[in-house]
Amino acid sequence: MIAKFIFDRTISILGLLFFSWLFLIVAILIKIKMPGPILFVQERIGKNGKIFKCHKFRTMTINHSGSSISMAGENRITPLGAILRKYKIDELPGLWDVFIGKMSFVGPRPDVPGYADKLQGKEREILNLRPGITGPASLKYREEEYIIAAFVEHILHGKQFPKEITLPDELPNFTGQTAENIAKWYNDNIIYPDKVRLNYFYYHNYSFIKDIQMIFATVLGKRIPYAGEII
Repeated sequence: MIAKFIFDRTISILGLLFFSWLFLIVAILIKIKMPGPILFVQERIGKNGKIFKCHKFRTMTINHSGSSISMAGENRITPLGAILRKYKIDELPGLWDVFIGKMSFVGPRPDVPGYADKLQGKEREILNLRPGITGPASLKYREEEYIIAAFVEHILHGKQFPKEITLPDELPNFTGQTAENIAKWYNDNIIYPDKVRLNYFYYHNYSFIKDIQMIFATVLGKRIPYAGEII
């Protein structure tokens, strides 16, 4: 993966220089529209299971529940934050994490502590990878917040499932459950295991060409064939 290493370092420093003007504009907007810290810094699980600090532009209010599962339309996500998330601008500070070697452009999304502990057996090989700004699981679930919100809306209000929703044959009884608990169940039992499957495939079928395709797919909002499906 020497080509990957060289590519990450070269493009990350170029990206930091090229987007310096955008960093400044976003920082000013956050200060004006969302008083408080400009950056959201959180501990995540990196390569070999080591904890590192992941950097993003802050998109949420300072005082919120702290849940690691986000849904579209949540009050804790500010209007400016929603725009930053939609166009992935909130991920730009991750260029620094790539430059210093904590992340890669392509790889598994870095999990918050607790989720990596769920990896069992051969699945733990995924931890041999540097986490990525984008990757196969990130591409497939680029609309993750909206998918989770749609699932919660169906359970709580009977709204029809969109075609993007994946469901098991049987659902548990969610009577009396909060939207947050329902969202966490869907993430933990449906989305997260599928992400692990895709990341495991990526680890054992690495291709630098596929990395480039996934980067372009992320930037252009396109879908590509991968692991026998369209992501």
